[in-house]
Amino acid sequence: MSDIVNGLGRATAYGALGVVLLLLGFFLVDLLTPGKLGRQIWQERNRNASVLLSSALLGIGGIVFTSIWTTYDDFGKGLASTAAFGVLGLVLMALAFLVIDLVTPGKLGATLVEQEPHPAVWVSASCNLAVAAIVSASIA
Repeated sequence: MSDIVNGLGRATAYGALGVVLLLLGFFLVDLLTPGKLGRQIWQERNRNASVLLSSALLGIGGIVFTSIWTTYDDFGKGLASTAAFGVLGLVLMALAFLVIDLVTPGKLGATLVEQEPHPAVWVSASCNLAVAAIVSASIA
């Protein structure tokens, strides 16, 4: 029975950390794009913004999953590792976003929240997932 209680405690801690990292991902995408991201997605039904945010959240989720899956035997060390790799993933996604913005015409953030579908959102979303895959692979 104590194994179940211990497992529930660990799952709660990792789950809470995962939610915090997902929230940080939301705020990061909101920071990199003009306007309020929540309004663009839920009120204006902006598909470009939705794809961009979804890719960031899936990427962070993948990093957190991999970090938990390969976690250290020491719970504290595993939690710290998950936090560190999650933050690293967010930083690298933001850096990749800024690099794409530098090498493409116009302002990428503004392009990605246009109402009309734009192919740049797929490039940016793919970049988010690629960065997450690279960070996840470095964990294992």
